[in-house]
Amino acid sequence: MTGEEVALVDLLDRLLAGGVVLAGDITLSIADIDLVRVDLKALISSVNDAVPSPWKQVNV
Repeated sequence: MTGEEVALVDLLDRLLAGGVVLAGDITLSIADIDLVRVDLKALISSVNDAVPSPWKQVNV
């Protein structure tokens, strides 16, 4: 390790510039019987003029 300190804002800027994918699974079970299973997936990234949003903008 270099011991270099990085501000939280700089870390978030770096992550959002490249994008972050979060994924996880939650399973609720009783006595080894699965009752509920939830799959979670999220893509988090920044959007700017160079990379526009894929969704239509709504003017309010």
